[in-house]
Amino acid sequence: MRAAVRPVRNMITAFRHQTSSYSGAAVRRRSHLIGSNASSVYRLPEDAEIHRFLFPAIFVSKAFSTDTAAKVNISEVNRAGPLVEYERRIAAGELVDGDACQVGTLRELQRLYDEIVESADACRLDRYAVPEKTVRNRWFWSRLMSQSSYSPVKGLYLYGGVGTGKTMLMDLFFDQLPGNWRKTRIHFHDFMLNVHSRLQRHKGVADPLEVVAGEISDEAILLCLDEFMVTDVADALILNRLFRHLFSNGVILVATSNRAPDNLYEGGLQRDERCVAHEIGSAVDYRKLTSAEQGFYLIGKDLSGILKQKFEQLIGEHVASPQVVEVVMGRTLQVPFGANGCAYFSFEELCDKPLGAADYFGLCKNFHTLALEGVPKFGLHNRTAAYRFVTLVDVMYENRSRLLCTAEGSPQELFENIVTVSDAQQMAPRTSSRSRRNDDSDLCVDNELGFAKDRTISRLTEMNSKEYLEQHAEERQLSQEVANADAVQA
Repeated sequence: MRAAVRPVRNMITAFRHQTSSYSGAAVRRRSHLIGSNASSVYRLPEDAEIHRFLFPAIFVSKAFSTDTAAKVNISEVNRAGPLVEYERRIAAGELVDGDACQVGTLRELQRLYDEIVESADACRLDRYAVPEKTVRNRWFWSRLMSQSSYSPVKGLYLYGGVGTGKTMLMDLFFDQLPGNWRKTRIHFHDFMLNVHSRLQRHKGVADPLEVVAGEISDEAILLCLDEFMVTDVADALILNRLFRHLFSNGVILVATSNRAPDNLYEGGLQRDERCVAHEIGSAVDYRKLTSAEQGFYLIGKDLSGILKQKFEQLIGEHVASPQVVEVVMGRTLQVPFGANGCAYFSFEELCDKPLGAADYFGLCKNFHTLALEGVPKFGLHNRTAAYRFVTLVDVMYENRSRLLCTAEGSPQELFENIVTVSDAQQMAPRTSSRSRRNDDSDLCVDNELGFAKDRTISRLTEMNSKEYLEQHAEERQLSQEVANADAVQA
C-alpha cells in the first residue's frame, strides 16, 4: 500500500496490512501487523433465538460461464485494473498462466474495479475528501438521525476449492486501488480478533456492535476479507449484526472463502444484494504445483533427535532456552526452547492446551520458524486438537512462517479419518452404524473439520515446497540486512 500523503486519524494497527499472494511458483512478500486483542467478550442476550439465526443477508447469486478462453483479450487490458497486472505478471514469469476459471474471476474483479472507480466520490472512498471533523462526529450524528447510506456498488464474494488462487486474485484487485482510498485488506482471523478487541473497549455501551461498525467504516469503506469462515455460533451472530451495520454505513465487502454462501454457516443463509457471489470453478490446486522439498516434514516415529538436530542447525551459534512471550492482552505463552527467531514445541504443548488463533498470532510475531514434534493422525479421539492444528497452520501460512515437524503420516494421511457427513454416507453402511469395524471406531464425522482439512493439506504441501522455503529465506535475509543497517545508524 502506498504511504499516505499526510497523517489521518489514528488507524488501528490491526488494520494495517501489506498484502501478499502466492500462486504456483510466484510468491510476493507479506508482512502482517496485528494489534492486541482478547477472547470473545460479546455476550449473547439470554433470549437469543439461535435456531432462527440466518447468516448476514449479503449475497446474491450470479452465474458466470467458464467457457471463455483463458487468455485475456487485448481490449480488456487497455485500461487500469487487475487484468492489466495479471497479464504483466504472466509476461514477466511471476505467475503461471491461469485457467479459464481464474480469468473469469478476474473479469468479475475488473467489473467491480471499474464500478468502484466510477463511483468513488459517491462511495466516499477518498480519505482526504472527508473532513476530519465529519469523520470524528459521524457516529454521534448517526445516533441522532437514523438513516442508512448503502453503497451504490455491490461487493464480491469469491469462493472455490483450496489452492485455486482466490487470495492472489483478490490481492491483485486490492493492489491496483489508489493509495488514498479508505480501504483495508485483512485475514478473517485477524478481523475477528480485532472486532473482539474493539468490543471489549466498548463494554457498557448500549450497542457496542454499532460503535465498532462505525469505527471500522470510518477507517475503511472497502473491506477485503481473506478466508471468510464461520465455525462458531457466537461469532456468527456477531457478524450478522455487524455486517448489517457496516453495509448500512456504505461499506463494500470483497471476500474469499472455500465455502459457497449457502454452506458458510450450518444455520442457513438469507439472500440480499450487498454482494455478488462468484465461484472459481477450477479443479487445479496451484499450491501443489510447487517443487517438493525433502527434510522439513519428517514422517515416522522416533525422529525427535533428527528434528532437534535440524533445529540446532537453524539457530546456529545461539543457545536455545525456555522463554516467555506475550501473545495477547498481557497473556503469555511458555516456549520450551527458543533462539534466533526459532521456537521448539511438542504437539501437545501447542494443540492439546486451550490455545487459539490469538496465541498463535502472538507466537508468529515473535518467531519466524516453528519446530513441532509429534503431529499425530487425527480422528474422533483428538478432534479438538485437530481443530487447533488447522488454526495453527492457517496462522503460520498467513504469516509466511516456516514449519519443521515430525508427523505420523503425510498431510493426507493425518486427516484420512476426518470426514464430512456426506463422505460418511457414501461409505459402507457399517461405517455410520453402531456395528462399525474396530478400524472405523476413530472415524470423526465433522462437517467443519472435514471441510477445513483440504485447505490444511494444501497449505502444508505448499509450506514444504522449495519455492515457499526459498522465499522465507530471502525474507529473513532482507530482515537481517535491515536490522544491521539500523544498528549501524544507531
